[in-house]
Amino acid sequence: MADTAAKAVLEGGPEEFPGRIVPIDPPGTELKIPFRNGYEHFRATSRHQKTSEGTLPVYEWWERTELPG
Repeated sequence: MADTAAKAVLEGGPEEFPGRIVPIDPPGTELKIPFRNGYEHFRATSRHQKTSEGTLPVYEWWERTELPG
C-alpha cells in the first residue's frame, strides 16, 4: 500500500505546472511551490481523490506570487 500521508493532489493553477502529485511535509493548510520566477500557492481542501498512488488529499490553487526582479 502506498504512503498517502505525505503526498497531495494539486488542482488548478497553470496548465503547464509539472507534477500534480507532490510531497507535503508537514501536512498542513497551504503549499507554496516555486514555479517560473514565482510561487504557486495551494490550499488544503476537505476533499480526497483516488490516484495511482492511493487516495490523497486535494489542495487547490488560490494565488501566485512573483519574485522581485
